[in-house]
Amino acid sequence: MPIPGFRHATAQVNGIHIAYSTGGSGPPLLLLHGFPQTHALWARVAPALAETHTVICPDLRGYGDSAKPQDVSACSFREMARDQTALMSGLGHTQFAVAGHDRGGRVAHRLSLDAPDAVTSLCLMDIVPTHTLLTELRMDVAQAYYHWFFLAQPGALIEDMIAADPDAYFHSCLTGWGAADLSDFDPDQLAAYRDSWRRRDTIRGMCNDYRAAIAHDVHHDADDLESRIACPTLILYGRDGAMARAYDVPATWAPKCIDMRADTVPGGHFFIDTSPDATISRLRQFFC
Repeated sequence: MPIPGFRHATAQVNGIHIAYSTGGSGPPLLLLHGFPQTHALWARVAPALAETHTVICPDLRGYGDSAKPQDVSACSFREMARDQTALMSGLGHTQFAVAGHDRGGRVAHRLSLDAPDAVTSLCLMDIVPTHTLLTELRMDVAQAYYHWFFLAQPGALIEDMIAADPDAYFHSCLTGWGAADLSDFDPDQLAAYRDSWRRRDTIRGMCNDYRAAIAHDVHHDADDLESRIACPTLILYGRDGAMARAYDVPATWAPKCIDMRADTVPGGHFFIDTSPDATISRLRQFFC
């Protein structure tokens, strides 16, 4: 869906095409969506941030209108981060701020480690570190976030199961992680999510994202356990979500940041959709 006042385009970067929308003027701010969504996540947030920033909202590889590589290794957070640094560089932004939600937050974390000179400030939204979640897994987390392991199964069986009724499966994801009902989602944004996830290649792309987390990303993070995010970092999370119930979210990030602050937004995991005004307020306070 179009973001009001934004221009939609496609760029050839890092060997693939990345679709993105951009608008506004001022310091560059990259906004990264998560699963099972697209850049439409930012439709009610990005225009407000564009009053003070040049805002860029891409579809991650594997999602939306961006390329969907078939190889699992091509879907790691490292490769997704390389997409974003190449996209931003191509747009003339060698340094920029980043906010990422869900999988986009994990891409943003990896970007901040692999290209620390590029990231001026960072907001990680409703996640705990990938390495923490996968290597210190508890029963309550596994039950709430079972999809990490369901989607990561090899072969086409899982993709076939989801493709039989993608709306039913992905609606269960949108409403299953705390304080959200389908009526809380903007109808146009929800339609954009559905348009994406009804495509068989998007289902495969999202599964490959989760396959890569277990096959590659957790090992990349293990190699960087002593690394710390160098730029100012905001840990923002849903006050009523699954992550807040399972973890002291700021405490999971504190050892990984040099300059960290934390805040909450009313709602669950999808607080950007359900509480856009509160999200805008928190992001403005941090990035401005």
